[in-house]
Amino acid sequence: MKFFIDTANLTDIKELAATGMVDGVTTNPTLAAREGKDFLTLIADICAVVSGPVSAEVTALDATAMIEEGRRLAHIAPNVTVKLPLTRDGLKACRVLSHDGVMVNVTLCFSPGQAILAAKAGATFVSPFVGRLDDLSHDGMDLISDMVRIYANYPAFTTQILVASVRHPLHVIEAARLGAHVATVPPKVLYQLFEHPLTDKGLKAFLDDWAKSGQTIL
Repeated sequence: MKFFIDTANLTDIKELAATGMVDGVTTNPTLAAREGKDFLTLIADICAVVSGPVSAEVTALDATAMIEEGRRLAHIAPNVTVKLPLTRDGLKACRVLSHDGVMVNVTLCFSPGQAILAAKAGATFVSPFVGRLDDLSHDGMDLISDMVRIYANYPAFTTQILVASVRHPLHVIEAARLGAHVATVPPKVLYQLFEHPLTDKGLKAFLDDWAKSGQTIL
């Protein structure tokens, strides 16, 4: 499974990239606005740190403007992935940009039917929002299970399932168990995956015993 980081904060991206766990980055207008920087410059800076796909979202609502904005974003760097909403106009723009060779991430997917449409439109990625479905008392992972099974039926579908709105490590683990291609996670959740109390306890015991030996390696 690939890990994308769901943030526009360069400090977090650089810190996590150093672990080798960052395969890409997803941003959205909310995350970008928090950084208080020029949006195009921010995306360029992120692309300079991460070689994998970096999602940058359009803000237009009609297909013509989405295509224009998408081409401008794609011009920033070869690893920019244009993020489009799963609407009629969004899928029209997806078809055009995908045909042009631009990577596209179709976002705000909440049903298997929408996932089928995104794949038929040629999306590179489709982003089902599992956490937001959980918020409405639906099991978001049921959607991932359906998408994995449906896509497996059609080899012509090359769209990757990018699990989004991830709230905790169990979302990541279950998505991996089901066979999703990518999970985009906030930095906090990725850090939580590193942590386990038994790891901390074991490390402390090893270091305590080593200190008693009076030895050093350097």
